[in-house]
Amino acid sequence: MPFRFLEDIATADVAFESWGTTREEVFSSCAAALLATMVEKSEEVARIKEIQIHLEHEELDLLLFSFLNELVYHKDARRLLLHADNVAITERDGVFQVETVAKGEEIAPNRHKLLVDVKAITLHRFALVQNHNLWKATVVVDV
Repeated sequence: MPFRFLEDIATADVAFESWGTTREEVFSSCAAALLATMVEKSEEVARIKEIQIHLEHEELDLLLFSFLNELVYHKDARRLLLHADNVAITERDGVFQVETVAKGEEIAPNRHKLLVDVKAITLHRFALVQNHNLWKATVVVDV
């Protein structure tokens, strides 16, 4: 997934920028960046357990914000590290909906080298924009 960490945005937090050619790709890319923020070698997190995620919001950027915070919630409440590879976004009657089956596994300290404990996604400098054929998100993570 295409993303990069941003060094000059937040001194006490972690920031990243993700992108994709579709809304779905940028949501998945943000999820991948979030996982890479939390655990070294995020690609080695096995896709064993499945969690159905369905959220809606009238604003697409706030839907992304809620989506990422939902992934953080599952890390805290269920100790799950999750991939969100296949995301579906629909719009109906002015409301955006995101659905995915996030897949991952419980945190296993002997297998997962944890980098930081993500507390939440913040609204500081949070952005989701479309420029021509590219969706781009900027996210600051409270650690």
